[in-house]
Amino acid sequence: MKAPLRVAVLGAGTVGAEVVRAILERPESLLAVDGAPIRLAGVAVRDVARAVARGIPETLLTDAPAHLVADPETDVVVELMGGDEPARTLIAAALAAGKGVVTANKHVLAHHGAVLEAIARGTGAALRFEAAVGGGIPVLGPLALDLAANRIEAVRGIVNGTTNLILSRMAGEGRSYADVLAEAQRAGFAEADPRDDVEGDDAANKLVVLARLAFGRWLDVHAIGRTPGRSARRGSAADEAAGRPGITGVTLEDVAAATARGFVLKLIAAAVRRGGDGMIDASVLPTAVAADAALARTNGVLNRIEIEASPLGTVAFAGPGAGGAATASAVLGDLIAIARGAGSTWAGLAPAADGRPMDPAAGVAGAGVAGAGVAGASVAGSVETFDAPSGTAYPVLR
Repeated sequence: MKAPLRVAVLGAGTVGAEVVRAILERPESLLAVDGAPIRLAGVAVRDVARAVARGIPETLLTDAPAHLVADPETDVVVELMGGDEPARTLIAAALAAGKGVVTANKHVLAHHGAVLEAIARGTGAALRFEAAVGGGIPVLGPLALDLAANRIEAVRGIVNGTTNLILSRMAGEGRSYADVLAEAQRAGFAEADPRDDVEGDDAANKLVVLARLAFGRWLDVHAIGRTPGRSARRGSAADEAAGRPGITGVTLEDVAAATARGFVLKLIAAAVRRGGDGMIDASVLPTAVAADAALARTNGVLNRIEIEASPLGTVAFAGPGAGGAATASAVLGDLIAIARGAGSTWAGLAPAADGRPMDPAAGVAGAGVAGAGVAGASVAGSVETFDAPSGTAYPVLR
């Protein structure tokens, strides 16, 4: 039998606790026939006493994650702290030391992915991040491996469960955005400060990760448009809601009007290869989706990601996009892959290319101009929109 793979877990929150529990309670289910046994070397948390109360052995706990990363007894680091720092520094340190890293941190990947990839390639350490997009939905691995013989033309979908839940309930129950958001916060489906979700930042981070594997480059997350355009026919009363980022400007009147026109409003993350010039149009926008489309029928906290590939055609991945058990499933799958000797999530794909993802004029999505990166546009510069009562011009996806 191979020597055990000694794993340090940074963070024991909703996802981290599930990962720790699985390694401690069912290690036999994580052992591949051709892989090394997975053993827990330590767990870094903010509050040791609280972690002990939740059942994690005190002998495994520390409040010094940097020490756990530097420990020679650590082979692989699982980063589940979230946020930018100290997560970025700890991931970089582990990779620089030649230690594999598994992370669900889409923010760090979207903002620092190019640098982290360079470090991992330089030391030969594995950097795996299946859990960063779609929770437990296996989409990044298939992009890098099973679809490697294809040219990816577009990636689009619903990648944020909180916003999808809000829009689904607005449409299904006839309730306002503010009312549904408040209920979601009380139920724990939305954060006390929901801006990362409702303004589209979370989805933009995930889109950057998807695009890296689909198109071979790390997009500039700040250049991804999140604000829909305004209707040329809007009145002064409409200005209050129009022009807001993400779903924050979606009104109940917009939802009802969309339904009457045969549309369902969804927050769609999309990255589309633009013909001829190698540019990628990327956006995260509330979109009027044809009611008979599968994306329109994806409700609640579910995610759905569609990939257009040549010569294959369109394939889709759907399922639970968040939650401790779902995300832990992807994290544990990545750990098993490393235990079997697999490399990084990008597998055999070439190193990421340099270059800007869009033209400078592409920063404001939804304007209906060339390079605007509007989801659903089949040809840049020709965009169908649904002009809603609020004054918002929602891009249309049929």
